[in-house]
Amino acid sequence: MSVTLVEFDDSGARRETVTVEKIVKTDADWRKQLTPPQYAIARRGNTEFAFSGEYYNLHEDGIYRCVCCGNALFSSETKFESGTGWPSFWAPIADENIETETDTTFGMRRIEVRCRKCDAHLGHVFEDGPPPTNLRYCMNSAALSFRKTSRRAAG
Repeated sequence: MSVTLVEFDDSGARRETVTVEKIVKTDADWRKQLTPPQYAIARRGNTEFAFSGEYYNLHEDGIYRCVCCGNALFSSETKFESGTGWPSFWAPIADENIETETDTTFGMRRIEVRCRKCDAHLGHVFEDGPPPTNLRYCMNSAALSFRKTSRRAAG
C-alpha cells in the first residue's frame, strides 16, 4: 500500500510531496529496532506517564520525527505548554503525515494520532488547544525523535 507524505529536511524546510510504500515490519523486527518503551508506546499503543517523557519540557527549535520511520510529524513552531506533562502541539507539520482514528479504549472516546508512513501510535488529539486550531496534539515522547535546528522563530 502506498501513502502520500510531505518531506521535510532537518532544518524544518518543506521539500516535496512524495508517494512511498507504507512501512510494514514484523513484530520481531520492530522489537529489534526500538527500545522496550518505544515499542510499548509506538507499536502497542501504550501511553507514557505524564511528566516522564524526554520532550514534554523541551524548548529547543527543531522538528519531531517518528521514532519508527523518521517521518516528519511536528515542529517546535507549533509546540506549546499544555500543562499536561506530554509534548503538545497545535498542529502537525503537515496534515498528510499523520492520520487519525477513533479510539474507544478504557471506556473513553478519543481521537488517536498515528504516523501515516508506518502506523506508529503517537498519542491523541483533543479540542482544548490554543488558537489558531484550538487543537492539542498530545504526543508521547517515546514515539518521537527530536532533531534540533538552529532556526529561530521571528519576534
